[in-house]
Amino acid sequence: MATGMSRTIAGAVLPSERPDHWMMEVWNPLGIVGVISAFNFPAAVAGWNTALALICGDAVLWKPALTSNLITIAIQKILAEVLAKAGFNSIACLCCGDGPDIGNELVNDKRINLVSFTGSTAVGR
Repeated sequence: MATGMSRTIAGAVLPSERPDHWMMEVWNPLGIVGVISAFNFPAAVAGWNTALALICGDAVLWKPALTSNLITIAIQKILAEVLAKAGFNSIACLCCGDGPDIGNELVNDKRINLVSFTGSTAVGR
């Protein structure tokens, strides 16, 4: 879906009720986007969120569930190689470690402008 969206999110041009005016939708990158993924879909959810952030022009910091570090390291290695071949270095990074401590830092870091979180209500709190 995100690959297809990358070719279709050019923004809408809409007529205005004011004569000789129009409105245009513009997608603006947010900067750094944090992605926190749960243990049960570490690849799928992070892939969807990461792809959408990247096609909008954002850099991504991915924090997986503590129990899914090995799969996320493998995915990150593949992603880094693909991005590097396309000339995009260091726009998707991985941060593994203790969930509550790292997750709290990620959510409270003022440099991260949006955090996408998938997980339980308890962990979200």
